[in-house]
Amino acid sequence: MQLFYNEMLHEKSTELVFDKIESRHIIKVLRKEEGDLVFITNGKNLLFEGEITQANDKRCRVLIKKTTQKESTRNYTMSIAIAPTKNNARYEWFLEKATEIGVDNIYPIICDHSERKVIKIERMNKVLQTALKQSLQFKLPILHKTLSFKELLQQIASFEDSNSKKEKFIALCDFDKTKNHQLFTKIKQGSDILILIGPEGGFSPNEKAIALENSFIPVSLGTNRLRTESAGIVALHSVSLANNL
Repeated sequence: MQLFYNEMLHEKSTELVFDKIESRHIIKVLRKEEGDLVFITNGKNLLFEGEITQANDKRCRVLIKKTTQKESTRNYTMSIAIAPTKNNARYEWFLEKATEIGVDNIYPIICDHSERKVIKIERMNKVLQTALKQSLQFKLPILHKTLSFKELLQQIASFEDSNSKKEKFIALCDFDKTKNHQLFTKIKQGSDILILIGPEGGFSPNEKAIALENSFIPVSLGTNRLRTESAGIVALHSVSLANNL
């Protein structure tokens, strides 16, 4: 199935006109014609089945014939706060792979040791959208605005508001690396997770202390030293694997 993305669609949508880029891709590359079916998601767990009524490579028009509510494949939410990498391409790679693995919220955080302090949210959202379509998923991760480490801790009160189980972790590269302290062993199935991943230089002593004061559980991601983006992927995979045993 070839999946397209359009955030403007909703449950009562009856028609969609693709922009020039998508229209050209549908008509010139995929060689779709009038009467052919296309599948679209709005990134909010809705799948739309549409019939092409105008096969124009600048303005492809689609009649929405069926709308399906897709159920989440996870019984938990996964949130990750991760510092931008010095190399912008590595952060984009992380966003792509994180979407494929499964994540609900991504918080770019600026830490004491951060070398990059600005990311282009619009560009990064494009990466998420492309990964969503490629992996045939229907829930687009939310890429939140960039926050400082302290701002993030101030904003996560809502993460702990409900009665469902919530778990908060901070990955530390200098923490006890024995098996009993690795993230994988700490995950409780069905619990909503938030994990902090620091920049290349790691979290500062002050940040570590603040996190521990705010009830974050320190964990290791294994015996090897990992780049920021690799640590993020290992963390997400650990949570996914622990919930699917």
